[in-house]
Amino acid sequence: MNPTLIGLAAIAMWALLALMTAASGAVPPFQLLAMTFAIGAACGFVTWPFRPNVAARLKLPATVWATGIGGLFGYHFFYYTALRNAPVAEASLIAYLWPMLIVLGSALLPGERLRWFHIAGAACGFAGAVLLVTGRAGPLQFSGSTLGYLSALACALIWSTYSILSRAQRAASSDAVAVYCLATAVLSLVCHLAFETTVWPQGARQWLAVAGLGLMPVGLAFYAWDHGVKHGNIQLLGSAAYLAPLISTAILVAAGFAAPTWQLGLAAVLVTLGALVASGRWRPLPARAGT
Repeated sequence: MNPTLIGLAAIAMWALLALMTAASGAVPPFQLLAMTFAIGAACGFVTWPFRPNVAARLKLPATVWATGIGGLFGYHFFYYTALRNAPVAEASLIAYLWPMLIVLGSALLPGERLRWFHIAGAACGFAGAVLLVTGRAGPLQFSGSTLGYLSALACALIWSTYSILSRAQRAASSDAVAVYCLATAVLSLVCHLAFETTVWPQGARQWLAVAGLGLMPVGLAFYAWDHGVKHGNIQLLGSAAYLAPLISTAILVAAGFAAPTWQLGLAAVLVTLGALVASGRWRPLPARAGT
């Protein structure tokens, strides 16, 4: 299958994150991360007995392990730190600079060529994300602490760096993602025990939501993203990442958790247009040759 399409599948799964998190009840963030990343790790480990030479593919440099574990755990640690110390809308918007940073940072990769339409597409998508945030939360008011905003910026820098370095480390097997997930689950458990009080899901619906999170947005999505950024069109994936908050908001509207607004409609146009512009599909075939 086309690796770019696999990367887009990760974005589609991330769009379910808000709905499934809301359905998981009052489970504290780091406890939820520990539970769901454990399931995500199991998604990878369960295939190992049926595929030969997995152990050989996991003989990777320390830099690869540092990139993967630091990317997955670092992003989530700083994300929840940001939410605790800054308004949710503002923190989320700063954190969502990562698709733009991926597009811009891809220019540093060997063999990659950053074109004006990649930047234009990412900027268009970010404008759509701004509309989504302000449409749901009202005018932005940067009233949180410096720690909150710096943590949100750290999220954007960590995830974009992780994605770009994953591209540079494309020879590393995606089987390593299972280990990244397991390490993130363990580190999240440590944070939970240090900072939170345990609250278990109540009823079958909440347990199913936790299982769904671990299988898709906090599980298979990371395997798909790893494969996509390593072997697909990383500029297109960066720009298309703005589809995740758009689809997420649309799902919340369909499920009755949010109301439809004109901002949502305009954001849909901007994000979709941004992805199309960044893809370069609109260009005449001769102009696309050699890019």
